[in-house]
Amino acid sequence: MIPLVRVTPDSHDVIIDLLYATADNFTGKPVYAAGAGCFLNAEAEGLLCRTLDLVRPLGLKLKIFDAFRPSEAQWVLWNHTPDPGFLADPRRGSPHSMGAAIDLTLVDGESGVELDMGTAFDEFTPRSHHGNLDISVAAQRNRHLLMGVMTSAGWDFYRNEWWHYQLFNARANHPVLSDSVLGPDRMMP
Repeated sequence: MIPLVRVTPDSHDVIIDLLYATADNFTGKPVYAAGAGCFLNAEAEGLLCRTLDLVRPLGLKLKIFDAFRPSEAQWVLWNHTPDPGFLADPRRGSPHSMGAAIDLTLVDGESGVELDMGTAFDEFTPRSHHGNLDISVAAQRNRHLLMGVMTSAGWDFYRNEWWHYQLFNARANHPVLSDSVLGPDRMMP
């Protein structure tokens, strides 16, 4: 079994809001089972810990929308919206399906309110691209802050999605994992 590390609010002092376990995502229906856990491979979890060390002194927290995404879930997303600008073709493999990617935002550490990033998570439009100038200056600053802490911690970014970060060379260094890797903690219904 490939080791995946469970990320919880207690273990990592993060907010977990796995939108694919709800109908509040672009498919309009849950993709993961209710109560799905948040997991990363060990290398990605190490970078997450480094990121947390960078955001805490700023009075911020991380809110995680997605992390490990079994290959079966990637197929569900792709079959709904086969858009290679925003979703990895599951035949090629998604870094999410390797436990090597995370979708997240910054929140105020006291109130838990999300910082304005100019678009919602998974808004599949050019406004979600890094460097987009069609969003407020405050949202641009917040995106740069998120990119700064994530890249300083060692993550690579995906230019089309302000929320997506992954390990460098994930496809070369990590296998695609199916739902079965989680055993009793299975994410898919």
